[in-house]
Amino acid sequence: MQTATLVWLIPLPPALAFFLIAIFTYRKRALSHWLALIGAGLSWLFSMVVFFRAIRSTDLGEHPLVASIPWLPLGEGWLRIGIHVDPLTVVTLFFVAWTVLMIFIYSVGYHNFGQPQGDHDIAGLPPHGASVQDALGQVHIVPSVEPMYSRFFAFIALFAFGMFTLVVTDNLLVLYMAWEIMGLCSYLLIGFWYARPSARDAAVKAFMTTRVGDMFMLLGLAALYSLTGTLSYREILSNEVVLETLAQAASPLLGLSWAGLIGLLLFAGTIGKSAQFPLHVWLPDAMEGPTPVSAMIHAATMVSAGIYLAARFFPLLSAGWLPGESLTPPMFWMAAIGSFTALFAATIAVAQNDIKRVLAYSTISQLGYMVAALGVGAYTAAVFHLVTHAFFKALLFLGSGSVIHGMEHGVLHSGEKIDPQDMMNMGGLRKKMPVTFWSFAAGGLALSGFPLISSGFWSKDEILSGAFGGGYIVIFVLLASAALLTAFYTMRQVTLTFLGAPRTLSANHAVESRRVMTLPLLVLSVFAIALGWVGIPDHFPGLGGVIPNWFGEFVGEMAAAHGPESYSLTPLFTSIAVSIGGLLLGWWTYRKVEAGDKDPLERGLGVLFRILRNKYYMDELYHFIFVRPTQWLAETFTSRWIDRVLLDGIVEGIGKLAFGLGRIFSRWIDLPIITGAGDRLSEGLRDLGGRMRQMQSGKVQQYLILTTLFTFMLGAVLFYLFILA
Repeated sequence: MQTATLVWLIPLPPALAFFLIAIFTYRKRALSHWLALIGAGLSWLFSMVVFFRAIRSTDLGEHPLVASIPWLPLGEGWLRIGIHVDPLTVVTLFFVAWTVLMIFIYSVGYHNFGQPQGDHDIAGLPPHGASVQDALGQVHIVPSVEPMYSRFFAFIALFAFGMFTLVVTDNLLVLYMAWEIMGLCSYLLIGFWYARPSARDAAVKAFMTTRVGDMFMLLGLAALYSLTGTLSYREILSNEVVLETLAQAASPLLGLSWAGLIGLLLFAGTIGKSAQFPLHVWLPDAMEGPTPVSAMIHAATMVSAGIYLAARFFPLLSAGWLPGESLTPPMFWMAAIGSFTALFAATIAVAQNDIKRVLAYSTISQLGYMVAALGVGAYTAAVFHLVTHAFFKALLFLGSGSVIHGMEHGVLHSGEKIDPQDMMNMGGLRKKMPVTFWSFAAGGLALSGFPLISSGFWSKDEILSGAFGGGYIVIFVLLASAALLTAFYTMRQVTLTFLGAPRTLSANHAVESRRVMTLPLLVLSVFAIALGWVGIPDHFPGLGGVIPNWFGEFVGEMAAAHGPESYSLTPLFTSIAVSIGGLLLGWWTYRKVEAGDKDPLERGLGVLFRILRNKYYMDELYHFIFVRPTQWLAETFTSRWIDRVLLDGIVEGIGKLAFGLGRIFSRWIDLPIITGAGDRLSEGLRDLGGRMRQMQSGKVQQYLILTTLFTFMLGAVLFYLFILA
């Protein structure tokens, strides 16, 4: 099969699975998950074929694989829809296909397929467990199957379709459509347990927050089309004349060029989708959804889409920039916001106890790394970290789900009323859940950037090298500080969860997850450790050049115009120091935490720790600045004055006017004319009938005589008129 045909087919199997599950198989759990798995498997197979064919091709960056067909008729010509395969597409397809497939497989076990229906489970709430009787007649509480099992697989299949479509499309309009499909799916899946108020609120929060960025992105899309007459990547991003014209033409706002203004508008979409400050607040609350949803959002789809957009339109964002010169406005704000977000989110992560919420702020921080890398021009490093992060963050989220699963089993066994996601309630799970521990440790080392043996080290080191080599020292310091905190909170998480002794009875009764959940963890562990070896810089001491820097050469074609990314020993030593130092400091701080102890940081930081635990009170601040005024405006101004006074007044006024006109018509037209005429006619007929009734004697003989006389008189008249006359 031709490569172009395979690319066209990649998004279709998950879409078909969604429709089949939603329409036909929603009552059959096994068939529903098999449809979703087959759909994800086919997309994975097609993606892998495309990947291995692409890496054997030459000059794919300069001569991408493109194909298109007419789609929508315009005033002149057609808006075409098609595919665009270049190195960025290929590496993105690689990690999306793998992570999606692993998450789908993991979800079968996570939602307890094969377990009995819960005694009191209802749709819209997490399963609470089912009572089963063993051979000895004893009753046990075991995990129960998800009541909306098929619904979940339908939604994540649609989610995967949106991401695959976004990756392979060749134009910004279809990208935006897929972008919004994922926004819808995130709303549906974050609020999957919709009977829980916190889940409903989190879904609305995610939807509304990301819409802010999407609105600006849509304005950028409209401006780009109005100026260029096209939304095709190739016609815009590969056309030096178009890019130069946009970089030199002045826009009407703030003295920006059109390239600068459109770049900022598109970057606003990345801020919303990839949860960068100040639109980061939705992503931690997205943990209200099932854990596979968290993995989908944080690794395979959603937030990765925002970075992909920024990487895809990097030629526009950097139009007119050369290394060593001043950054373009979009690049400056990307570097500033990305580096600030990386450190800001890392400081919050160190004070969170929810195992998934730590990872959520970690994702925000790591996405900040990628945004900052693009801002300083380290294109290849940003894309490399996007790929490595997808694998180790998917691993960590699925690992956290496995931990929660094991803890929930312990809660059902012990009957304790504790939060199974609170790390302070864990401890000692290394022996209870060995597969989960070692795979989680692999992901933790990658996230921490542990030297040489983890993929995160190589991608983070390249970002730090890009910032330092470009002379952006402030950005370098912020990112290095974030890396130190990342290693610290990662070891804090591992120590509190897996090391030491169990701090609760539930942790003591935790059990390892099923193979359908642990197998994806092992697969992702391989990538979390080994993937970095395909991107070792050529100048790295000892290893540079020994193992070819395939990733740098392959993806570097996309940024060839900006020259090679620099490398230095200073960021290398910094990267090693902050990684090992943060890990050791995290272990030393939390190695002796026992049941009932306060967090050691709380004792040391005091008020600052409470500020970090409460996320700098950003949610409260936004509630005060945006939510409360909006509620006041809705309840007081809109509801009371606009709705009740103005609109209801207009409606009631129209009603009173209609009632008055009705009374006028009734009094002067209906009663005297219409009703009066009818009444008089009926009265006249009644009077006539009364008089004629008096003429009726009831004697047949009289009627015959009168009839005969009338007939004779009528005949005489007719004879006179027609014969004699």
